[in-house]
Amino acid sequence: MLTFLQIWGGAAYLLNKICFSLAERSLDARTNRFWRIWSWTVFLAGLPAWVAVFAVERNWIATAVESGGAPAMTVGLIVTLRGHGSEPRWLDLLAKYAVVFGLAASFYDFGGINTLNQWFELAIAAGFLVGTYLLAKDRPQGYFWYILGNVACSALMFNQGYQILMLQQAASLIFVIDAYRMRRRKMARNQ
Repeated sequence: MLTFLQIWGGAAYLLNKICFSLAERSLDARTNRFWRIWSWTVFLAGLPAWVAVFAVERNWIATAVESGGAPAMTVGLIVTLRGHGSEPRWLDLLAKYAVVFGLAASFYDFGGINTLNQWFELAIAAGFLVGTYLLAKDRPQGYFWYILGNVACSALMFNQGYQILMLQQAASLIFVIDAYRMRRRKMARNQ
């Protein structure tokens, strides 16, 4: 079952990064929008698998962050479909409360932050939430935060023996970096 979850979650999240890269490489708004819709949709589709893997390993911070990431992903999809300013405020608040809940659960379970994996989870939390939030608001700095999250998640998955997810996170870096480079190029051309 864990192998299936790794393939499901890993494929969806890798496809998410590929779609972001394709969106940034697109030359017109319609194609960009198409790839962004796909990106947010496959992101949401892979979420249950990641939550399950994190929960099995008692990665409570990452579990809560991933669960709380659903509202941020939904904001990204809503902004892509309807435009900026159309996202419900309660989705932002729900994502923030999930982080607090995850930290509290992890502190309770482990008696504080005292394992290497918890530090990786904190980096995942920062990278995932800030990155998703910034990209949902169409800000390219979100890609830098994704890099942090990808590296930390790859290290956590390596530590816990999830080779498929570790490799998926490493491969995702290529597409995250490409998406950022393409966005910066577009911004430079438009100035």
